[in-house]
Amino acid sequence: MAAADRIQKLREEIAYHNHRYYTLDAPEISDATYDKLMNELISLEQANPALVTPDSPTQRVGGAPLEKFTKVTHRQAMLSLGNVFDDAELTEFHERVAEKLGADVEYVCEPKMDGLAIELIYENGRFVQGSTRGDGTIGEDVTANLRTLRNLPLELKGKTLPKLLEVRGEVFIRKADFVKMNQQREAAGEPTFVNPRNCAAGSLRQLDPKLTAQRPLSVYLYEVGVLDGVEFEGHVEKLKWLEAAGLPVNPRRYEAKGLEGVREAYQKLLADRHALPYEIDGLVVKVASEDGRLRLGQVSKSPRWAVAYKFPPEEVETLVEKIDVQVGRTGALTPVAFLKPVFVGGVTVSRATLHNEDEVARKDVREGDWVFLRRAGDVIPEVVKVIEARRSGAEKKFEMPKQCPVCGAKVERAEGGAIARCTGDACPAQLAGGIRHAATRTALDIDGLGDKLVEQLILHGLVKRVADLYALTAEKLMELERLGEKSAQNLVEAIARSKQTTLRRFIYALGIPQVGEATAKALAEHFMAVEPLLGASREQLQAVKDVGPEVAREIHEFFADAKNRDAVLALVAAGVVAAPPEKTAGGPFTGKTIVITGTLSKMSRDEAKEQIERRGGKVSGSISKKTDFLVAGEDAGSKLTKAKELGVKVLDEAQFSALL
Repeated sequence: MAAADRIQKLREEIAYHNHRYYTLDAPEISDATYDKLMNELISLEQANPALVTPDSPTQRVGGAPLEKFTKVTHRQAMLSLGNVFDDAELTEFHERVAEKLGADVEYVCEPKMDGLAIELIYENGRFVQGSTRGDGTIGEDVTANLRTLRNLPLELKGKTLPKLLEVRGEVFIRKADFVKMNQQREAAGEPTFVNPRNCAAGSLRQLDPKLTAQRPLSVYLYEVGVLDGVEFEGHVEKLKWLEAAGLPVNPRRYEAKGLEGVREAYQKLLADRHALPYEIDGLVVKVASEDGRLRLGQVSKSPRWAVAYKFPPEEVETLVEKIDVQVGRTGALTPVAFLKPVFVGGVTVSRATLHNEDEVARKDVREGDWVFLRRAGDVIPEVVKVIEARRSGAEKKFEMPKQCPVCGAKVERAEGGAIARCTGDACPAQLAGGIRHAATRTALDIDGLGDKLVEQLILHGLVKRVADLYALTAEKLMELERLGEKSAQNLVEAIARSKQTTLRRFIYALGIPQVGEATAKALAEHFMAVEPLLGASREQLQAVKDVGPEVAREIHEFFADAKNRDAVLALVAAGVVAAPPEKTAGGPFTGKTIVITGTLSKMSRDEAKEQIERRGGKVSGSISKKTDFLVAGEDAGSKLTKAKELGVKVLDEAQFSALL
């Protein structure tokens, strides 16, 4: 057999066995036989370098190390799922869906993988970019690392391939691979990893792709973002299309009708949880119909048509070695239990929040107690209850301190309130918390400003409020411990970049109590600038969508405090520009229902949808007599035919752009 033919045959065999092992969990050959095939391919390619192609299995070894990850803006936001933890909450979710879609709504249920969410982009069938979810809007470019995954195709199958495909999924490590890898590391005298999820996330974010290539990562894909030229009626059809294109899709899924169907799927998966070859922490429940999803829509960061039904957390016993108090950015004092390290829910836990003074008293948690610990929602460590039978009498009761453990100021607790707070105006702990919050990705997004560096800045008197960050120079930063010239310059540049922000991010960065991202967005859209918000009355604040009396009171009191007002004005004086959200006046789309079909050349369909919604229109996924316009791009199919039959007005891209 000619070398070229043998090389091609080996590549096909190896791809087949990768699929059997990493996607189907049904290997047909031993590791030794697989290695034999791979070694033969390596030898043949070394002897015939002209026959080596980028998509060969031998090329999944990683390229040159990166200096840092570049940012990637997702064309379509990667939403996170809301959680339900019991049957009552599941029922509430179903009733909200059924109100619009009917009680017999069809769902697709899939295992909730415990890994790292990613997005892949294929152009004309070739893998061109991969990124992490990040904050849902902006992620990190990890293309070089994703290319090393053995079950990730670098080219799609099929004769007619889409110009653009965005597909979302989860990178994870199978249990058997994780155990095998840790055994190898232990034998080599290297530290072992704590759990598969953290290992997968850390492996994918290595700056050196060669290190990623050494980790046994796998991927399952479960959702499509932007896809030009292909439309789906339902989710199962979409998954089958992905499979036909050669993309790895989890074969375990359940088609469920109504609430009872979801309950049955949940019980089946829960029974099989520990027998699965990978870690899961629940069941993802999705509305099957694409049109149903469009009708349900989404909230700030989560779809209304899907939810994660989490499994009951596993509980373990451990010892409370100490109860300490931590001070947050709002001055709140939070008791924290420092525990004898214990493995629970896939991670090693050494501390757990006790929330507040009343919670400690209610559970009667004392230093020296043995307690039951679980990870609430398989995420947050939680002390469930004390094991009183194991008490010796030497346990020490907790008392909330009267003075702040950081600055020594008086601690006060509002009458009827649950939170004790530090009253100090210059508490370093509050300042540190405020700066860390302001630097987060969803606020001012200052890359490189970590906890230890913030503590150093405060300790050396370089920062006394967030605005002081903008006066820092590389020379000043280089005086700090373990901060070299390059790191100092990078931080100064990151701080400078954060001056250009949006009003929503600016408001969220202020750290106003009870003002999260969604409320910050609503305030930005209502007031459109910083100054009107500063002077708003409680009544004016309550006029903002979703702002009730309590939140209005918190916002009003925040800006009534001279220190807070000065901090806001100092940010403006430092050159921070908070751009208002775009608003477009009503037009021909106001109150209209629009359907988009085919491929648009000047914008994606998501961008078109956003433009329509900004102008007061509603975008639907199906044609009916109630449809006002059909926007038809290239390769418009059956929807165009149906629109003509129903007499719906059709706009080509030029007409649509003119109306915009």
